[in-house]
Amino acid sequence: MSTLPIRRRILGVDFGRARIGVAVSDELGMLAHPVETIPASRGEAPKRIAELVREKNIERVVVGLPRHMNGSVGEAAGEALAFAEKLRALLPCEVITWDERLTTMAANRALREGGQKTRDSRGFVDQVAAQMILQGYLDGLQTARDRNPEAEIQPDE
Repeated sequence: MSTLPIRRRILGVDFGRARIGVAVSDELGMLAHPVETIPASRGEAPKRIAELVREKNIERVVVGLPRHMNGSVGEAAGEALAFAEKLRALLPCEVITWDERLTTMAANRALREGGQKTRDSRGFVDQVAAQMILQGYLDGLQTARDRNPEAEIQPDE
């Protein structure tokens, strides 16, 4: 009988000017779960993320990179890259970026379909977007492992 290896967790981040959504993987690295929404305006988000990295035994942080549909990097992606750099300077773990095109729209749609009103779910939508970013990354890891057990997927940068 084979058992799945327990790994350290991965943290997903949906960076936004007003709010930052955070999600965390399970210890098997298979499922992403929403954690919290951090206000971005006070500048304390990197510190709070560092606390979560310690509390939840995080080995890697995945920051969503909102590319344009043609793949180019715009102002929002530049801000996400700058935030990832701040985290790299602060955190004891790896920080990478991951293509997150349309995750916020998908999160809004999923919440609406689940009966949530947009104005009532503003803070939660960021967590769901972080969950979707992280789940996409976890699924990519699993696909890479299925093809080649020694493979590691590359960050988006």
